[in-house]
Amino acid sequence: MKFEADKRSGPVASRYLPKALAEALGKASGEASAAIAFVALLAIVAVAAPGFYSFANLRDLAIGNAPALIVAVGMTMVILTRQIDISVGSQFAVCSVAAGLLAKTGMPIIAVFVAVAVVGLMFGAVNGALVARLNIPSIVATLAVMVAMRDGLRWATEGKWVQGLPREFQWFGLGQSAGQAVIVVTAIAVFMAFAWGLKNLAAGRAIYAVGSDAEAARLAGVAPSRVIFGVFALMGALTGVAATLNSIRFTDIQSNAGVGLELKAIAAVVVGGTAINGGRGKLVGTLIGVALLGTIGTALTFLGVNPFWEKAIQGAIILAAVASDVVFARARRRHKPQGIDFEIKNFSHE
Repeated sequence: MKFEADKRSGPVASRYLPKALAEALGKASGEASAAIAFVALLAIVAVAAPGFYSFANLRDLAIGNAPALIVAVGMTMVILTRQIDISVGSQFAVCSVAAGLLAKTGMPIIAVFVAVAVVGLMFGAVNGALVARLNIPSIVATLAVMVAMRDGLRWATEGKWVQGLPREFQWFGLGQSAGQAVIVVTAIAVFMAFAWGLKNLAAGRAIYAVGSDAEAARLAGVAPSRVIFGVFALMGALTGVAATLNSIRFTDIQSNAGVGLELKAIAAVVVGGTAINGGRGKLVGTLIGVALLGTIGTALTFLGVNPFWEKAIQGAIILAAVASDVVFARARRRHKPQGIDFEIKNFSHE
C-alpha cells in the first residue's frame, strides 16, 4: 500500500503535500522553535547590553540553572509517560534541609550526597506508588504530596533556616571555583547520561511507548505501571541530587527552598517541545527550555526592563508552546494516510 501511494502522481499526490508541511511545522514547533527564540533573545542582548556576556554573568547563569536542569531531566521522563509531578518543589525543600541536617552530624559530604539522593528516591517512590499502584491521577497525588511535605516541613522547622553548617559542606570543601565547576559538570553529566539512555536503552524506549499508547506498550511486553513507578522514583532521586548541588552554594539553607521549581521545570520541558500528553520529546529540547527560561530574568535586568515582567513573558512563552503543539498535532493527525499509519503500527516493534 505504501508503494502504491508513493507512485501516485498529479492531483492524488498533491494530497500528501499538506502532510509533509504539517510534519515539518510540527518539528519546528518543538525544540527548534525554542532554539530560535533563545537565539533571538541572545542576539537582542548582544546588541543592546553586551555586558550580559561577561564571564562572571555567564558563570552565574550556568551555576544557578544547573539544579533546575537536573530536575527538568526527571520531569521530562515523567511527562513523556503522560504524567505530571508538581511536588518537586516541596521535595527539593525537604531534601535541602535533609542535606544540611545530615552534614551537621559530621557525615562525609559524599555520603550526604548519596543519602539525600536516596531520600529523594523514597519520596519519588511514594508518588509512583500512588499513581502506578493505586491509580490516583498524578496531578491529584502529587498535589497532595506537595501540600503535605511543604506544610510538614514548615511545622518541623518552624520556618527556621538550617544554620551552622560545617565548612567542608559549602562547595563540597573544594573551594568556590572547583565547587562551581562540580555543580555544572554534574548537571551536564546527568543530562548526557539520560539523553543517551532515552535514545539507546530499552528502558528509554519503554518510556516513549507508555506515553504514546500504554495499552499497546502492554501488549508489546512492557509493564506500564512499572515504567511509571520508575520515572517517578528517578524524578525524586534527581530532585535530591539537585537539592544538594544547590545547597552547597550557601552558608545557610532556607526551609522554603524550591518555591516555584515545579512550574519552572514543567515549563522548560513543554517549551522544549515535549508533548504534554506524552510520547514525544527530546532532552535537548529540555536543555534549550531551561536555558531560555533561565536567561530571561537576567536579560531583562541588563536591558533595563522591570524584572517583574519575567513571569509574564515566561507565561506567554509557555502558552505559545502548548498552543503550537496542539495545533500542529491536529494537523499531523488530519493529514496522516490511514493505510500507511496501519503499516507503521504493525511493524514499529521489529
